[in-house]
Amino acid sequence: MRAYVLINVRPGKVRDVVGAVSQMEGVRHADACWGLPDVFVYVETPNEKDLNQLVIDKIQKLEGVERTETHITVE
Repeated sequence: MRAYVLINVRPGKVRDVVGAVSQMEGVRHADACWGLPDVFVYVETPNEKDLNQLVIDKIQKLEGVERTETHITVE
């Protein structure tokens, strides 16, 4: 599965979150951006279960992450 995960981060934590997310299995690219959301992440996982684990069990539990929004690609 391919998806974009948009992350809102507490002030002062953007670089920490980008660094941590970039090291996670399945993450292909992570960028800090101006405005909201603060971080755009492109991920590829073998299936929905792995995507759920990546977003819910790993990304959302990072210090500084306030909110995520996941957009699964259709083509």
